[in-house]
Amino acid sequence: MKLYDSIGPNPRIVRMFMAEKGIEIPKQAVDLRKGENRETEHLKRNPHGQMPALELDCGNYLSEITAICEYLEEKHPSPAMIGTTPEERAECRMWTRRVDLNIAEPLANGYRFGEALKFFEKRIPVAPEASPGLKMIAANRIKWLNDQMADGRDYICGKRFTLADMLLIAGSISATRSASRWTSRTPTSSPGSTASARGHR
Repeated sequence: MKLYDSIGPNPRIVRMFMAEKGIEIPKQAVDLRKGENRETEHLKRNPHGQMPALELDCGNYLSEITAICEYLEEKHPSPAMIGTTPEERAECRMWTRRVDLNIAEPLANGYRFGEALKFFEKRIPVAPEASPGLKMIAANRIKWLNDQMADGRDYICGKRFTLADMLLIAGSISATRSASRWTSRTPTSSPGSTASARGHR
């Protein structure tokens, strides 16, 4: 396998996931700033031009972070970052979907259509007028998540640190209890923390 890696929150999630599971596979950096992800070579891996992409041993490619992480979990079940039982996996998938749909995506697009508009306007369809509303939605849903976590749980899925937490943290959302729990660990106590900090080198 080979991971086509880059800057950005989505590749960071996969690096964190791999680090937590102790998975080491070759990586190849794709330069987003130069637009390499929009060139023919990468579009053969992912026609949508997004990052990251995982090349499988059979020569096929996977994109979308949840699909990549689910695949890696099936290939390397331990330690489980999604779950070991149907109930645990369903809980993680539920919360991962909630974080992605209600927080990560609105926050990312609010940034792309706002502060980063000049960078993205020639790369993807943008809606600058939507930026304030998207940020408002993300802020509202972060507050909702904080309220849900007021029951004393350690992480989004209770005592388990999972893909749902990684998705939240990689989006640089530090206002939630989950993120503060994670970032309060010592720098060497978690392989995922180190992986996130070192970027795509």
